[in-house]
Amino acid sequence: MRIYNRKVVAIKTLSVIGIGKLGLPLAAYYASRGYKVIGVDVNKSIVEAVNKGICPIYEPGLAELLKDHHGRLSATTDNKFAVENSDITFILVPTPSEKHGGFSTKYAEEAARNIGAALKDKNDFHIAVLTSTVMPGATETVIKPILEGISGKKCGVDFGLCYNPEFIALGSVIKDLASPDAVLIGESDTKSGDILSELYKTVCINNPPIARMSPYNAEVAKLALNIFVTTKISLANAFAEICEQLPGGDIDAVTKFLGLDSRIGSKYLKGGLGYGGPCFPRDNMAFITLAQQLNTQAWLQQATHEVNRHQNERIARLVESKLGNIENKTIAILGITYKPNTDVVEASAALETAKELLKKGAHLKIYDPAGNDNAQRVLGEKNVVYTNSVKECLKGTQLCILATPWDEFKRLAPEDFIANMKEPLLLDCWRLFDRAAFAKKIGYLALGVNSST
Repeated sequence: MRIYNRKVVAIKTLSVIGIGKLGLPLAAYYASRGYKVIGVDVNKSIVEAVNKGICPIYEPGLAELLKDHHGRLSATTDNKFAVENSDITFILVPTPSEKHGGFSTKYAEEAARNIGAALKDKNDFHIAVLTSTVMPGATETVIKPILEGISGKKCGVDFGLCYNPEFIALGSVIKDLASPDAVLIGESDTKSGDILSELYKTVCINNPPIARMSPYNAEVAKLALNIFVTTKISLANAFAEICEQLPGGDIDAVTKFLGLDSRIGSKYLKGGLGYGGPCFPRDNMAFITLAQQLNTQAWLQQATHEVNRHQNERIARLVESKLGNIENKTIAILGITYKPNTDVVEASAALETAKELLKKGAHLKIYDPAGNDNAQRVLGEKNVVYTNSVKECLKGTQLCILATPWDEFKRLAPEDFIANMKEPLLLDCWRLFDRAAFAKKIGYLALGVNSST
């Protein structure tokens, strides 16, 4: 790892290929930092919306950025135009998981072909930055040969290439872009690493450390960081299940102490539902696949996956322990997205728990401030009612699962459950409420806490 401080070529205009849930916030945020940004996407409706200053996706703070900095951000479907009129191009296209667990680079390869074609007639030094998550080796053995082959130019001499994943989470993308814990750059050439490092010094407001290394090491580091977090989450969930079986068991007491140790820290050490979303589950599986491809084993990651999958079944069993046979019984689920402040339900633990309950014959009522429509596309409408408020969701139900800790839910009181539920019984998966106050008035079960506590 190397840290560089010397002044290098100034970047004035950026292009971003793929202006979806991560690419558009990045483009808008960089525009807010004074850069001219050209977004590229195959989706014409997204391009049209951006050019009108309209926010086409759900992400807190994004609509305001698009409105306030519309003059510096434009969008197009023309890759060649974007590359020719920018100094650096970020590739943020999907890298979908394949059946064996690895990531497909088909969209990244298409982006590289388009960039290569534009570079053929461009004299200025241009940097291609692969930001999408890929398997180790993709930057050097897949993207680089495409760029060189189509452009007829040499990487590190005529153009630059870096692997530069963003460690951002949906729901807090803009905040994470502004103040990252660290910046990771896998550089194919030193000049590109210098330029990209200088760019980050202008867009990040917290002066984060910049880690520079080979693309191979950076690709491994990206996966390694996420699977370290998933392992930590699964450990906390395993501790929570143990605490539920011990007299006076309380996961919060345990994790609060663990978090005091500087070797561990408190982040992601909560104990609740399993991990989900578009990154953690697939990165964990990709690392398992990588280990198999290299004829080694990933025992810990396999165990992490199994522990996470177990959580959905565990919640269903807890519900059955309170209601008995849940066939035809009506259960409320508050929160269906994988985390608050996003509409994404991909691999959501709340959604997977809903599937388990439906398998057992339960009827569900669901309310989420942002995720109802996406959940409906996955779960359908058989035995599921999607509601528009907490009150409507609770009405006539026999048990409520608080599955995603949206701020809206923190304002609920025992009386809200008493007034609307057939039987006021709450499973609080994140211990969002005052346990003593709720337990005095309603049936209250906190995940990770012994029910006799």
